[in-house]
Amino acid sequence: MTERYAALIRPVIDRVYGTARAAGRDRGRAVMEKFGVHPGFILSFYFGLLARPMPADALDSALVYVGTNMADELAAGITVVDDGAWRLTDLGRDLALAIQDAAAEGAEELWARAGLAGVPRLAELVGILLAAGAPTGGPVFAALTPVFEPADASPALSLLSRLGALRHHRADAHKAAWAAAGLTAAEVRELGDGPVRDAIEADTNRRDAPVYECLTEDERLELLAGLGALAG
Repeated sequence: MTERYAALIRPVIDRVYGTARAAGRDRGRAVMEKFGVHPGFILSFYFGLLARPMPADALDSALVYVGTNMADELAAGITVVDDGAWRLTDLGRDLALAIQDAAAEGAEELWARAGLAGVPRLAELVGILLAAGAPTGGPVFAALTPVFEPADASPALSLLSRLGALRHHRADAHKAAWAAAGLTAAEVRELGDGPVRDAIEADTNRRDAPVYECLTEDERLELLAGLGALAG
């Protein structure tokens, strides 16, 4: 049951998160212009980096598909390597906080069109999932949770950050699935439809499913329907 649910909710989570981040893109660009830098690392992982450094193995796993060059962010003085882990400098922290606010404002503006009344409950449910995912999450999920939330965090900020982290429970599961199948990241990118792809997706669902077992069936339906309403 939860394996089917994991497959069903994945595109909904991706759509909600993706459209919300897109809604804050102009605000984010303004922040980056103000700071004079164009980071990728902080932009993608601010909600974890504000809480703790990211271990090198988690960063390598997070960037496995994109191969981002971190030299630019080191040169900009927004990150440093400390005992093998990547952490924010004071400048990087200020930037990350500003990016967080910009992203949350964009999400809140977008989600207000569907009504914000359900957002606190959705944030609560996703928070339950993040706590429950610790035993089954991979290195990136572990590095990003619990997410950083300021004391005055709006429900929209909390939901956006928590969804950002939750996506990596499945992303870690997917990497584990194709690695178990003996494939590389490059081979997965080139993989078309067919039995190999289907087997990897089924294994990904199996590995991702345990995170949803902490919710009752009614709560899983509530989460799916609530996120679906926000997705538009």
